[in-house]
Amino acid sequence: MQGNLPPEAQEKIEQLQGLQETAQEVAVQKQQAETNLEEAESALDELDNIDEETTMYRNVGELFVETDYDTAEDDLEEKVDSLEIRLETLEKQEERVQEQFEELQDELEEMLGGAGGGMGGGPAGPGGPGAGGA
Repeated sequence: MQGNLPPEAQEKIEQLQGLQETAQEVAVQKQQAETNLEEAESALDELDNIDEETTMYRNVGELFVETDYDTAEDDLEEKVDSLEIRLETLEKQEERVQEQFEELQDELEEMLGGAGGGMGGGPAGPGGPGAGGA
């Protein structure tokens, strides 16, 4: 059907597809950031149950290097802060992509005279199931 569409409509469809890919990439990055944040918060909580004199190690590449309690706590707090900022950034990016997607979708439907048919989208777009953060 795309062969019968005006070039402007075909271009908008390609842009929509690009935005959908971007939305999927952002969703994957957001999920990874959420998982990493949960792990870092869990490790930070676990420090409360550890005696400060306990020998601890941290992973540095392929090695485990001895560290002290305060350094481990500082590193984890820094990681949590960094991941919270990363997650916030990804959520904003997700919102921008969703807005762009909806605007482009509206433009395409208007261009096609409101007969967008299958472009009514919703779940297929970046705001579909699983796109929102819990």
